[in-house]
Amino acid sequence: MGPRTMEAYLDNSATTRCSKRVQEIVQKTMDIDYANPSSMHTKGIEAEKYVKEAAGRIAQTLKVSGKEIIFTSGGTESNNLAVVGAAMAHRRAGNRLVTTQVEHPSVANAMKFLEGQGFEVIYLPVDKDGIVSLEALRGAVDSQTILVSIMQVNNEIGAVEPIAEAAAIVHENNQNTLLHVDAVQSYGKMQIRPRALGVDLLSASGHKIHGPKGVGFLYRKEKTKLNPLLFGGGQQSGMRSGTLNVPGIAGLGEAAAESYEGLEAKQDHLYQLKDRFLRLVSNMEGITVNGKAGRDSAPHIVNISVCGVRSEVLLHALEAHGIYVSAGSACASSHPSPSPTLRAVQASPQRLASALRFSFSVDTSQEEIAYAAAKLEEIVPQLRRYTRK
Repeated sequence: MGPRTMEAYLDNSATTRCSKRVQEIVQKTMDIDYANPSSMHTKGIEAEKYVKEAAGRIAQTLKVSGKEIIFTSGGTESNNLAVVGAAMAHRRAGNRLVTTQVEHPSVANAMKFLEGQGFEVIYLPVDKDGIVSLEALRGAVDSQTILVSIMQVNNEIGAVEPIAEAAAIVHENNQNTLLHVDAVQSYGKMQIRPRALGVDLLSASGHKIHGPKGVGFLYRKEKTKLNPLLFGGGQQSGMRSGTLNVPGIAGLGEAAAESYEGLEAKQDHLYQLKDRFLRLVSNMEGITVNGKAGRDSAPHIVNISVCGVRSEVLLHALEAHGIYVSAGSACASSHPSPSPTLRAVQASPQRLASALRFSFSVDTSQEEIAYAAAKLEEIVPQLRRYTRK
């Protein structure tokens, strides 16, 4: 094989490249303003300013208060703090938790843990496109329901869940039930207004929006009771003890502000990439799109099943040409097992075994899309011939 002419990084739902502005502020808080934000001297106060400013910048994107932002180590911790923290804090009010069959492992496994603690968990079904059944939700929320957790954008197939409608049903059935939204794949890609939507808790992560890894936040509506998961020096009003990760937090604040600059143009760019990719691959034999296409779905995620070729085989064949994608969710891909999302949408065993996720960012170019589609067209027939032998 000759030298590669191009590289196409199409795994942006797994992680994104840090933007230049994020890199600069992270460097500054590691090199110049490096003090502990809990220290009482001037350098400590300087470091604390970065934390307050980041909280304010994130709050501005959501139209909430900076006091409602809790910094965490990322999406997984935010989801755990919301789900486990809320369940434990409201245990006396009821015993029922409601979620969907297509949640990220950081919600699904937190729910499994809570089942072991004696809570009842209802897992709502979804349709063939991964959209949660609102009828099932209406039947599931009762006087004993303390928390409902529904993701906004599915990390595997890009299904956009009807959060506003779900919130109306939840609060109509039980005004005391809390609604948590995992917004890890939607924050920075869509306008989100938790107060207008009726959302009490919302999770997001830095490295999905061109920020650093190892940092995220949880929006907690004022006065929402949560039990902390971490105990220590009482930082962040006792909600999340531990020395604050100032470089990560400053980088996250920068990434959050940046991601909402010119959002509509960015969304258009992503939808154009998605439309073109789907147009190019739809001409190929034996390819099925998992989930919806077009503007009813997330702008940055495409999931396809390539009949007759195993996901891992195709992933590595594309990698040999400098094209990087993922099989299922990258957060769990080192433990390959059939995707819970694709199982929930009742994908056939063949579709399950051959699913790949292509995910884009504002840095992705039309050339990368065309290159990836051309290589798929070239590689897939070869792999199918090889598989049949």
